[in-house]
Amino acid sequence: MKQTPSKSAQAWQPENGASGFARLDTEAFPVFEKGWVWLVGAGPGAPGLMSLLCYHAMQNCDVVVYDALVNPDILRWVRPGTELEYAGKRGGKPSPTQRDISFRLVDLAKEGKRVLRLKGGDPFMFGRGGEESQTLAREGVPFRIVPGITSGVGGLAYAGIPATHRDTNHAVIFLTGHDASGKMPASVNWQAVATASPVIVMYMAVKHLGEIAQALMEGGRKGDDPVAIVSNASLPHQQVAMTCLAEAGAYVASNDPPTPAIVVVGHASDWRDILDWYAPALRENRIG
Repeated sequence: MKQTPSKSAQAWQPENGASGFARLDTEAFPVFEKGWVWLVGAGPGAPGLMSLLCYHAMQNCDVVVYDALVNPDILRWVRPGTELEYAGKRGGKPSPTQRDISFRLVDLAKEGKRVLRLKGGDPFMFGRGGEESQTLAREGVPFRIVPGITSGVGGLAYAGIPATHRDTNHAVIFLTGHDASGKMPASVNWQAVATASPVIVMYMAVKHLGEIAQALMEGGRKGDDPVAIVSNASLPHQQVAMTCLAEAGAYVASNDPPTPAIVVVGHASDWRDILDWYAPALRENRIG
């Protein structure tokens, strides 16, 4: 039986006859008010993976406070004349403190500016967005959270690694490979994590991968469990290295894989032989 699409499902026709991206110009996007801070995720790297609200914010803000993991190609799309402030934090390198960054957002907002806090990935996935929004809330600064595609999901997709697959895993654990001090997180119960999920996805874990691998094996994880290291996910210079848990530390010591990187422990990477779609010819397109 043939069904007629509902009115809401039918293609909307703009009154001005615009087509393509120009159709978005007539949409009622949220107003970016003066004195507000928008904490926005720019996605894992490729500019094409940002959201419409992210692009809208870049066209309407007065200042962008951006992280080290934001692809410079994304900043090309900021409205001309917008202030750009770098507030990147990279392990082992001089960088502003988190407190300094949070209160810089407060100060800019209280000057009456529309402040875009632009972060790689998603603001709330190991992006310190929770800490920054807490400070804004305490200081009485209104804010909006715009989620982004996190590299632990979207970046893996560019490597042909599904975070979940019915034939591999019905659960996945996300964790960070270092704490605020830059050391291997002592607060993680590695004994429990080791066998709690078939797949573990780790952010910022390359530096301590040898220690982490040892802790996981001591917790019962098998040494021959596959390990994939996805560097510069979704970018033209993306690299994927394969090893196993027992050899992960030695591999990092010998090969020094590029960072930022996502580390995947478990058989999710088994699908890469079939699903590795991001071919060299496709990487010529900077949008993604």
